[in-house]
Amino acid sequence: VQLQASGGGLVQAGDSLRLSCTASGGTFENYGWFRQAPGKDREFVAGIRRFDSRTLYEDSVKGRFTISRDRAKKIVYLHMNSLKPEDTAVYYCAAKGVGGIASINLRDDYAYWGQGTQVTVSS
Repeated sequence: VQLQASGGGLVQAGDSLRLSCTASGGTFENYGWFRQAPGKDREFVAGIRRFDSRTLYEDSVKGRFTISRDRAKKIVYLHMNSLKPEDTAVYYCAAKGVGGIASINLRDDYAYWGQGTQVTVSS
């Protein structure tokens, strides 16, 4: 199993970015995006469930970020609009295999993780 995240960069406040996560080597039930800022724990940002495409967002990104997926290509996107300096972090994509009960927003429910991509938002 491999998750490859890309799309990070340095942008100004108010700008947009789209992160991509390409999954391979398995069938995945839930996908999530998490982020980790320096000195802070890794936190949930957004998640999507495979069978009904239900999405869930962390409160601070609601209305600004959108998670979506391309089923055929096994790519999950995080569209980030109106970026703020507090969005600066390393962003990780995660995936959960099929089977079992899991929550979209719980870090421990994800077995597979990508390498992370840096997003820096300047003021």
